Amino acid sequence: MRNRMFAPEIFLTWVAARTHTIRIGHGVVCMPFNFNHPVRVAERAAMLDLLSGGRLDLGAGRGGTEQETSLCGVDKERTAAEVEEALRIIGRAWQEEELEYHGELVDIDPHPILPRPRQTPHPPLFLACSRGETLVQAAELGIGALVMGFAGPASIAQMRSVYDAAIAGRDGSRFVSTVVNDHFSVLCPTIVLDDGERARRIGIRGQRFFAQSIGHWYGGAGVPDEAVVAGADEAGEMRRAAEQVVARLHELDIPVRPTSTATFNADHAYGTADDAIAYVERLREAGADEIMCLIQMGTVEQEACMETLRQWGDKVIPHFRSL
Repeated sequence: MRNRMFAPEIFLTWVAARTHTIRIGHGVVCMPFNFNHPVRVAERAAMLDLLSGGRLDLGAGRGGTEQETSLCGVDKERTAAEVEEALRIIGRAWQEEELEYHGELVDIDPHPILPRPRQTPHPPLFLACSRGETLVQAAELGIGALVMGFAGPASIAQMRSVYDAAIAGRDGSRFVSTVVNDHFSVLCPTIVLDDGERARRIGIRGQRFFAQSIGHWYGGAGVPDEAVVAGADEAGEMRRAAEQVVARLHELDIPVRPTSTATFNADHAYGTADDAIAYVERLREAGADEIMCLIQMGTVEQEACMETLRQWGDKVIPHFRSL
């Protein structure tokens, strides 16, 4: 399986040392205790925030695949509670002179947790949200939402309405920190080249690999095909791949929902810089206030990844900064 990211905190330290202004998005850290003890997460994240000059955003997640959870002996029934308790511990560790914590799942005797992050009082916290329950959880914890954008702007608007309703109804009793982050950050698959049609072919082929990889890791489907065929009808291949998923669900007598084929939606920021700007405008209208670019998708070659980054830096980002 190509283009997997191991030890992201090490990679992000390398990124921080070679950049000056971009935010360092650590999304996500698997927070169940068997993956990472919350005190160690607090220490590592604070050090990364210091080394980057205060540019870290920290995302939390549960870890979703059987391969992930079985590797570390994670009890999947406890992951939601462990993530919430970990976030509570981290928020306090960054703000209290001496952390003492006694919760439902873990006890920590008085101990100073160092270093302290550069940002005051600490880096923004986010939660990976793929369902309505996690959107509500993020809002009630007072932290930002990281959402998958594959289903497109209409789905994003629905998710934003769930998040906003939970914000409106919360009483603050579950906040994990003294500072609230209500940002709504949306994943945006994108390939941007001067040749818009080539960008679409490359992007859709990479996304198909990505979608089939999710089916492999989360649903037990076969290993995705990595072959890239010059001149192939990638949009048609994507439609056929989605149809195969639907047919398989029917065989297993599993209800087909919009989320079942969301990752096979090919309408994204693929094309020229103007195409990307137009798509991001749609996401903004749907409620996104931050964008996470998904570029390195399996079959996408390094040259296309780097050119996409240049096009975003030279054309797409300046457009939105000028508004």
